[in-house]
Amino acid sequence: MANNGDMEQMPYPAAKARQGEIILRTRTRRIIFLSGLFSIVVVAVAWMILTH
Repeated sequence: MANNGDMEQMPYPAAKARQGEIILRTRTRRIIFLSGLFSIVVVAVAWMILTH
């Protein structure tokens, strides 16, 4: 393992550290995204019904 004690570390800019944003520009991308969210809810409800 290298010794990094003598290397000066530069802080990483906050603008570059931010998370990406979801860009839903086309209708198809919006439909796919929303159907994924909807399917998570359906699976969670089905799981709750089947386990009780």
